[in-house]
Amino acid sequence: PGAGPPLPGLSCACSRKPGRAGRCAQAPRSSWHPVQEQLMAQIRETQQRCRQTLFIFDEAEKLHPELLELLGPHLERRAPGDARAGPPRSIFVFLSNLGGNVINELVLEWLQAGRAREEITAEQLEPQLRAEVAASTDSGFGASRLVKENLIDAFVPFLPLEFGHVRLCARDAFLSQGLAYTEEALDSIARLMVYVPKEGQRFSAQGCKSVSQRIHYFLP
Repeated sequence: PGAGPPLPGLSCACSRKPGRAGRCAQAPRSSWHPVQEQLMAQIRETQQRCRQTLFIFDEAEKLHPELLELLGPHLERRAPGDARAGPPRSIFVFLSNLGGNVINELVLEWLQAGRAREEITAEQLEPQLRAEVAASTDSGFGASRLVKENLIDAFVPFLPLEFGHVRLCARDAFLSQGLAYTEEALDSIARLMVYVPKEGQRFSAQGCKSVSQRIHYFLP
């Protein structure tokens, strides 16, 4: 629990990626409340210490509804606190699988029309992605004030991985661990992944994290 480790590339004291704190949307208040208080205190402390801060929440669809409400004031245009000191410049990033299906459908339609995926822009996908997240019933994130009151400035779609991208994930996983690899091993790892839709099997159903876990099956 807590605010997690600092992020590389930024001041160690000014960037945080909270761990599992705040997840499990159905958890009773008594089980998560102390952890959330600690997390919110660490957010405030980081903002007081730094003029520019960054917080990344993974699996946003699993965040507890009350935590989402607590985060609301930090995303408002006029941040809370002493106005004389000026609002802290904080960036909150919420990573989620919500909207993944609609992204896949739109990208598939684009490719079937003979267009290159490199021509797809975030602006073309964002309206549908924003609407899909707001309409989701699988989590409290879409129903939270963060979405309903448009406190999130931008919805950034991540395009699905195709076979060639999965190979690159595998290659990077080998290189990051200083391991040798063969082109045949990259092909074999890519073929192990599950692809969707059932008709066509164009996109990997899993991301790069799942790919990196499979390279050990192909070590000499």
